[in-house]
Amino acid sequence: MGSDAMESEFSDPLLQPIQIGKVELPNRIFSSSHAPGYNTDGTPSERYIAYHEEKARGGIGLTMIGGSSNVSIDSASLWGQLNFGQDQIIEPLAEMAQRIHQHGTAIMCQLTHMGRRNVSNDGDWLPTIAPTSIREPMHRGWPKEMDKHDIKRVIGDFARAAKRAETAGLDGIELCATSHLIDQFWTPLVNQRTDEYGGSIDNRLRFTFEVLEAIRETVGNEFLLGIRMIANEDQIGGLTIEESKEIAQKIAESGFLDFLNIASSSLATEEGLSKAIPPSGTPLIPYVPLASSIKETVDLPILHATRVTDISSARYAIENNLVDLIGMTRAHMADPHIVKKIREKNENRIRACVGASLCINRLHQGLDAACIQNPATGRETFVPQLISKTEKSSQKVFVVGAGPGGLEAARVCAERGHEVVLFEAQNQVGGQVVLAARASERQSELLGITQWLASEIQHLNVDLRLNTIAEVEHILSERPDVVVIATGGWPEKPLLESGQEHVVTSADVLSGQVKSGENVLIFDDHGSERALSVAEHLNSHGTENIEIVTPDRLIGHDLSATTGPAYLKMLYQLDAKLTPDYRLIEVTRDGEKFQATLRNEHTRTEITRTTDLVVVEHGSTPNDELFKSLCEHSQNDGVTDLEALRQGLEQPEPKEGFNLFRIGDSVASRDIAAAIYEARRLCQSL
Repeated sequence: MGSDAMESEFSDPLLQPIQIGKVELPNRIFSSSHAPGYNTDGTPSERYIAYHEEKARGGIGLTMIGGSSNVSIDSASLWGQLNFGQDQIIEPLAEMAQRIHQHGTAIMCQLTHMGRRNVSNDGDWLPTIAPTSIREPMHRGWPKEMDKHDIKRVIGDFARAAKRAETAGLDGIELCATSHLIDQFWTPLVNQRTDEYGGSIDNRLRFTFEVLEAIRETVGNEFLLGIRMIANEDQIGGLTIEESKEIAQKIAESGFLDFLNIASSSLATEEGLSKAIPPSGTPLIPYVPLASSIKETVDLPILHATRVTDISSARYAIENNLVDLIGMTRAHMADPHIVKKIREKNENRIRACVGASLCINRLHQGLDAACIQNPATGRETFVPQLISKTEKSSQKVFVVGAGPGGLEAARVCAERGHEVVLFEAQNQVGGQVVLAARASERQSELLGITQWLASEIQHLNVDLRLNTIAEVEHILSERPDVVVIATGGWPEKPLLESGQEHVVTSADVLSGQVKSGENVLIFDDHGSERALSVAEHLNSHGTENIEIVTPDRLIGHDLSATTGPAYLKMLYQLDAKLTPDYRLIEVTRDGEKFQATLRNEHTRTEITRTTDLVVVEHGSTPNDELFKSLCEHSQNDGVTDLEALRQGLEQPEPKEGFNLFRIGDSVASRDIAAAIYEARRLCQSL
């Protein structure tokens, strides 16, 4: 290591080592426990291991695995969590620990019993349990009130699970008390028992101390043990910051723990969950002050991770001694090599998290985690994080369209060592992301995706030609080897029975092509953020009365628990009229206004609305004219080998001429993640 690098590490607060219990961590950055859905039958798969090993390879000090890993048979794995209630987890976990440790990174896992934050119609179909039989709004079931046998059984399950973690060679465990069973004993919202486990704080902590004592008796005092807890439930009747301080102090003084991991907001409601895992458009490091107040209360190292997306915020928290370790979990999904880039003084090349929340939202949809902008995350076994140079001769690659898909295609091809020309008809890169970012401050963070890609292609010396319309003759004259069409799509209007000419699209509004009015009807036939962000945009530009109509059974049908509440709150604050289950079928002009006819999806009854403007959101139709014109000149007739694409393998090589491909919305209306992933899979083997 050179003297400059050593000086940098010596002076950078984030790169300082820290001792927690018997374990020394090489720096102050960690990835908090989460469940990405990559396991196999409750054990870490090769995919799961590779995902975490990449962060270790990137220099992270501590990676915490197994978010909400279950310890008991009546705590089902709703999001594909690890199952620490079985011995078969030990062997793959041991391999995982060995592979993480070889990079100098510590590894811990999170253990829990989810209590009422579970369902009874999954896993083994057993009743959920809780201190008291009080329904949880999020998971909508009624738990069984725990008897003394349940309490004794679960305590034993925690101890046995901890032993499995120790046997596998992990450095420690963290007990999850964030709205899970341990916390359910703490909070008056759930614990209304009248026996020795209810009433006073000491009684509500009794179960916790019995669990901690059982674990210490099983694994000893050198194995790290901590608790992730909520500093403020932010619920009427829930735990306040002062009560949480008292709890933190009591469990710290017990001598059982090596650290506390501080979170905020109850997870028992969608509104609370959206605060606990804040999406884009919310302040950075919002709960560091809460974590700091706990740190002032207890004599234990304090960990904290909530919306820490940038290095400046992380460095501020550590430098000012507000916390001891700062978690950059979603940030490491966007870029698992953050620490390495800091050490190498390449902070400007860190791909920053934009808070789009695709990762967590997919889990709540029963899918595996994926990053909106890093297609390699969670796919490291066949989409490597680092792009290798081609072993063949360099090719001339033309990419048409500089939206997120086109930018990624240009970046990957340039990393491969090819000569890349990128055509963009507009005077800036970004495509539809630029348009989406105009909607509101909430959406503006999306620009970070294309800004990073633009910076990378500049670094890689891609020949970017702005204000240039790529034409067939021009492309053919320059004799490319590969042409990638990433021209996106045109805004699509839904099919109406009549009056289609009287409606405008979301894109028309955001581009400033249409004048709004006092009253606007928005027909959302998409179900995502687009139409709702247009409502926010219109209101900021003077529209007072907004109605959102959708044929779906609820507004923002495809939004998940972390993003939906923020939009709904905004709509309620605007006093917007929300009309689900209705389809726009006809629009007629009525003088200076329009008559919109809506039909109920279930009863077929029709109603009308008088409005100044009708805005529709119906996705896009492919802008594929150039692609179709080039097909006959290409060697592959524009056909992509789907099996090769699926595996990220090389497409069939032409004997002469060029191969033609298209990606993203130029194929069909999809989203940013799909376009970038498609570009990466296609180009990584060119």
